[in-house]
Amino acid sequence: MSKKGIYIYGIVPNFYSTDMFRSLENSEVYAIPFQNISALVSDRDNTRLESLDRESLGHLLVHHQKTIEELLHKRFAMLIPMRLGMMANSKEEVIKILASGYDLIIETLKKIEFLTEIDLAVTWADFSAAIQQTASHPDIVALKNEILEKSNALSQVDQVKIGMLMQEKLDEKNKAVELRILDKMSALSVDIKIHESMNDQMITNSAFLVNRNLKDKFELAIDELDEEFAGMLNFKIVGPLPCYSFYTIEVEELNPEMVAQAQKELGLKEETSSPEIKRAYLEKAKEFHPDAYQDNGDQESFNRVNKAYHTLLDYLSAAKQTSKDERFSLAREKVSENLILVKIKD
Repeated sequence: MSKKGIYIYGIVPNFYSTDMFRSLENSEVYAIPFQNISALVSDRDNTRLESLDRESLGHLLVHHQKTIEELLHKRFAMLIPMRLGMMANSKEEVIKILASGYDLIIETLKKIEFLTEIDLAVTWADFSAAIQQTASHPDIVALKNEILEKSNALSQVDQVKIGMLMQEKLDEKNKAVELRILDKMSALSVDIKIHESMNDQMITNSAFLVNRNLKDKFELAIDELDEEFAGMLNFKIVGPLPCYSFYTIEVEELNPEMVAQAQKELGLKEETSSPEIKRAYLEKAKEFHPDAYQDNGDQESFNRVNKAYHTLLDYLSAAKQTSKDERFSLAREKVSENLILVKIKD
């Protein structure tokens, strides 16, 4: 039988009305409050993402996004989404996450107070026509003529050369159109994130961070681009959305054994500071860096020292979430209090 856990969808401020929080009662979602913020959660089987097959992962993604967007439609506009698959074992653990990331969460809520995300996917309306137009590029025509002057037929190698040049020119064409679109929309956007395109037919797959009051102007600008490109492009707008691409919360649980090993690796005392950790790292790194000492360099030891340094940086980040002290304890009982690191996904 699967163990039950608490799935966290996102975090909202508590200034919403009692009626709004009461609107959750007929759904599986409920709120766990801490001071003036709340995690919006539901009870689910506690399954780790890495144990899911592709189909189950797809179902979870759809459920995750659908639930968050339903919360947005319930007028929880200031919602910071949580990374897909974030589970806690208990209400107390959820509260500990909220407490650990409290300052970051409050800072982020202030940033998104008037903002929303709008996603835009743009493809060629007639991809075959775009390919034909690319094939008439002077550089491609010149290459074909050069090959045919030497031989009446195109060899496989010749076809590969032409295909590679076609791909290069199509990429240039797509990039030029994408830059025009981004330039047009940047005037209405606080920030832009460019996601990976699915195929050559897709010109851009971008997310725009927009003031909610500018949604109509954003759509009008898309209409103007459609007119500018004379229907050559298909524009698909999705939104308004929570700020998935810009402010998604991640929670990392640090390993106390790794922290203890990192302390030992860098030769640190139980009480330390950020400058002392950096100094110890630099001294150790000099001993083992392969580039500095080609004869005596030890790549394995250098990698171990580097890993220890970054482990302690994460621990300091976690400790700073709940303390303003400049010095930090690496004693096991203190480390156990600072094992939850809350951050915004890069």
